Amino acid sequence: MPKASEARQRAILARLDKFSRFTDNSMGIPFTRVRIGAESIIGLLPVVGDAAGLVLSGYVLVEAHRAGASKDVKLRILRNIGLDFVGGLLPVVGDAFDVVYKANIRNTRLLRNYLETQLAVEPPPPSFPWMAVLWLSILLGAIAGGLTLVF
Repeated sequence: MPKASEARQRAILARLDKFSRFTDNSMGIPFTRVRIGAESIIGLLPVVGDAAGLVLSGYVLVEAHRAGASKDVKLRILRNIGLDFVGGLLPVVGDAFDVVYKANIRNTRLLRNYLETQLAVEPPPPSFPWMAVLWLSILLGAIAGGLTLVF
C-alpha cells in the first residue's frame, strides 16, 4: 500500500497532467498535427494574455513546492516559465513560440521525472539481526550443554 505522501504526490501529478494538457495541448488545429492550448489562445492578447499565461504557469510551481520538489527542480521550472513569458512577449513570433515551447508540459514532465526518481529509491536494507543471533546461540548452547549433562 502506498504511503500517504506518495499518494499525495501522485494526485498532484494527475492534476498537473490535466492542467498542462488544458493549457498547452487541448485543441488540435484542423488538418495539421499541431495542438494548441488555452494559454496559446489567451496569449494572443498583447501583454495581458502573456501576464495571464505567467500566472497560469505559476500554478505548476506551486504544485511542485507542495510535492516537495528540490530547489534545483523549482529553479528549472522558473527558468521554463520565464522563457515562456519572455518568448511570448515578442510580437507575432511570440505567439508561435507559445505554441511550440509548451512550458507547462515541460514543467510537469520535469516534476514527474524528479518525483519518480524519488519514489523509485529503495529503502536501505534492514540491518543484520545481531541480537537474534546472539540469543539463538545462547539458547542452542544451553540446549547442547543440557543434553551433554543428561547423556
